[in-house]
Amino acid sequence: MTIDSEGAMKISLSSTLAAAALLAAGTTLASPAPESGSVGLGGDPEKGKEKAGQICQACHGMDGNGVPGQPVWPKLAGQHPRYIYKQLMNFKNNERYNVQMSPMAMPLTEEEVKNLAAYYSTLEQSGGTAEAELVQKGEQIYRAGNADTGVPACSGCHGPAGLGSNLAKFPRIAGQYSEYLAQTLKHFRSHERANDPNAMMRGVAANMTDEEIDAVAAYIEGLNR
Repeated sequence: MTIDSEGAMKISLSSTLAAAALLAAGTTLASPAPESGSVGLGGDPEKGKEKAGQICQACHGMDGNGVPGQPVWPKLAGQHPRYIYKQLMNFKNNERYNVQMSPMAMPLTEEEVKNLAAYYSTLEQSGGTAEAELVQKGEQIYRAGNADTGVPACSGCHGPAGLGSNLAKFPRIAGQYSEYLAQTLKHFRSHERANDPNAMMRGVAANMTDEEIDAVAAYIEGLNR
């Protein structure tokens, strides 16, 4: 347990214990196994490290866990390489736009993109903590969604531990900054971001309230292995 600068209590959650509690209650969840390596993507982590030092570290840090005071820039450490590759190629091809990222990605070659994806996937993510008062509501949305408004459970794609899937290109979201997660969900809701296959995330976010988004984002940040 920690206390942040504004006096809010923040806690680290055990995703294993949370999943075990659901199983004890009679709920069966399928959890994708954590996947490491590029799994056919290729890429040279050492070359990726060199490139990251040139263009990425200012926002994402050399350890891939971002920089202090900028939680709207995501952690890349431990992220699935296929997901990183897809996002960088989307930025490069103007299928996803961000005022900072798009100019960085456009000059990259496909080989450099693969190298960066391979590099960041080898790093260890720092994890995070959840605002205690948001955990109960956030966990409810993450694991069960909201049947009344048609919001599906996040765990259906990202797994009960938030580890996602490399082959399916579902990102690891456990331990990610809650500010970045909330911003991303709101961008999907407004269609400001629209590079999700079959509009999956836009459909998820469409009926979410700001309160639900903030709660589930806080809960996900607190998920740790």
